[in-house]
Amino acid sequence: MSKKRTTIKGITKQSFIGGTLILVAAGILNRLLGFVPRILLPRIIGAEGVGLYQLGYPFMLMMMTVITGGIPLAVAKLVAEAESAGNEGKVRKVMKVSLVLSIGLGILFTGICYLGADWITSHLLTDKRVFTTFKVMSPIILIVSVSAVYRGYFQGRRNMIPTALSQTCETLVRIAGMLLLSWLMLPYGLEYAAAGAMLGVLAGELGGMLVMLLMYAWTRKDYLLYDKAVIGKNPQHMGGIAALKQMVRIAVPVTASKLVGSASYLFESILTAQSLAKAGIATAIATAQYGALQGMVIPILLLPSALTFSLSVSLVPSLSEAAARGDMRTIHMRLHQSLRLALVTGAPFAVMMYILADPLCQFLYGQTEIGIMLKMMAPIALFIYFQAPLQAALQALDRPGTALVNTTVGTTAKLALILLLASNPRMGILGAVMAINLNTVLVTLMHYRSVSKMLRFSMKPAEFLRTGAAMALMGLTCWAVYGMDFISSGLLRFFLAAAAGFTIYLAAAVILKLVDKSDFGRLPFFKNKQ
Repeated sequence: MSKKRTTIKGITKQSFIGGTLILVAAGILNRLLGFVPRILLPRIIGAEGVGLYQLGYPFMLMMMTVITGGIPLAVAKLVAEAESAGNEGKVRKVMKVSLVLSIGLGILFTGICYLGADWITSHLLTDKRVFTTFKVMSPIILIVSVSAVYRGYFQGRRNMIPTALSQTCETLVRIAGMLLLSWLMLPYGLEYAAAGAMLGVLAGELGGMLVMLLMYAWTRKDYLLYDKAVIGKNPQHMGGIAALKQMVRIAVPVTASKLVGSASYLFESILTAQSLAKAGIATAIATAQYGALQGMVIPILLLPSALTFSLSVSLVPSLSEAAARGDMRTIHMRLHQSLRLALVTGAPFAVMMYILADPLCQFLYGQTEIGIMLKMMAPIALFIYFQAPLQAALQALDRPGTALVNTTVGTTAKLALILLLASNPRMGILGAVMAINLNTVLVTLMHYRSVSKMLRFSMKPAEFLRTGAAMALMGLTCWAVYGMDFISSGLLRFFLAAAAGFTIYLAAAVILKLVDKSDFGRLPFFKNKQ
């Protein structure tokens, strides 16, 4: 059956590795492209405008998680099962039921956000100026609910090209729309400029959805031809209620797990704004500070995580396969390789963000004053990069509940500290930074403890010491080169310092044997199989 399937014109399927490579390449490209508005938008509407744009996001993310948290996975799983059985009738039934469910939920939550925008922005988000942005943002929920179903459909078909094309189209349209519309709306006031940026996001999501619909229409006729060829041999049918039950059974646990992260983000934004108000900080200043943290500082920290995300994607199937064979040696080897690469590749970025925090923020955003937040968070970046492979290991080894418990504990500690520290007038937004740092460290250490206990796994202290030595050499180099006053151009000194620092780090990594050739086999864009 599978042979016949692949000979039908227009039907595209990739192997697991091929599909992963496509998504990873698209993800890295989109993350790099997505950094463009992060740099340019603050220069157009400032930190306060970014804060208005950013304030409504956590609430929208919470709403979208309910719809998209588990439904795409359920659709992908059911479509894959139906396709493997040659049951195209079930595929069509799953699509109909999932679209009705997603669109229904999308309309409901879009209505809640649109009609309740006044109350939500007044009582939960603490800055009424976000009202216009919030109303513009509301239709995104409905658009994403449709896109999520088709994304799950193509993943079930093992065709990752539509998802990658959709993501890239969405990113390009969003970047152009955000920058152009925020600039055009700026003369009408900061509130409307932020709404213009959100309108660009809406346009991007609409463009991404249209790509999905076009790809579905283009490939559907080929699957219908296949259906006619096999339906007489395999006339299976599925009722709508049965499809709905299967979908709910799969989607609900996944959605519940993802809601923890979304709820954390939502409560973090609400409690940060309210705590800053208790500290006596004016609403406009508090909004600007929160916008600088979430819209400027954290994106810098997360930019290198594109690589650790790739490692995590590669790690899950590798560990799952080894676990099925009971091959503990391979599990230990793969996990060690991934953690060491995450550590070694993330370390130089952490050093650069710490030593060159002020010039980095100045040249990216034109705001040196937010450098203190980046400097505080830079050492914690290593824990962020280290955390991704650990969480992937827990999921691959059927311990998602352990990861959820660890995340919940860290979230609870973070929210409590935000209330305690950010409301202190002497700390303000820096108190929120400290709370986020503690959450990152705590969750990473708990993940590491869980993995170590489960697998009796540990990394040698010497590996951390060698990496620390390379980081120290790089840090001294960056500090010395940037401090050369005879070079008048600050931008030139910054690039020279960064280049010299990375060169010294690479040399130290080779001399101290932080990496070897076998390590690169873990990277998804290398085809070398260890």
